[in-house]
Amino acid sequence: MIKRYFPLLVILCATISGCAMFQSIIKSSFPYTTTLTIPASSKVEIVYSAISMANSFDQNFSKTGDNGDRISQVRVISARLRSVEPSDYNLGDLASVKIYLSKADGQDEILVASRSDIGANPGNDIVLDIDNTQLLDNLVREPGIKVRMAYKLRHSSATDVSLHVILGLAAYPADK
Repeated sequence: MIKRYFPLLVILCATISGCAMFQSIIKSSFPYTTTLTIPASSKVEIVYSAISMANSFDQNFSKTGDNGDRISQVRVISARLRSVEPSDYNLGDLASVKIYLSKADGQDEILVASRSDIGANPGNDIVLDIDNTQLLDNLVREPGIKVRMAYKLRHSSATDVSLHVILGLAAYPADK
């Protein structure tokens, strides 16, 4: 029985002991998410902002900065927008969307995703165009990351709309 599990144990130990690799796998596996609200009072063709703090399973790895120093070249690799409430909200009611990340105090804001060509009937889930030209290394070391969505409506809604933003990140082990 030990022979059977020994290779798995060796692989597990090697993975955990290589913290930089472990950190990059964690960063790449658990997305940053948040839920933003578009109030029913929002008017058509005016740019508004919705702001919320992002959450991720791995926030405890980056809060102290100890393990966060073992990763580098953190970039957004995917971005999605999904309606939560109402769950069947047509995202085609949005004319455009831009997603920004910043420190908890709003400083050092970076555009990470956008979509300006949202069709009239895409449904309740869309993929956003990512902007991964800037590294997010300093942001993921922060105890909190703020997400701001700048949006313009094509059609107004009779009720408040909650949208879920899902940002997938990729990281590499730091060269230390």
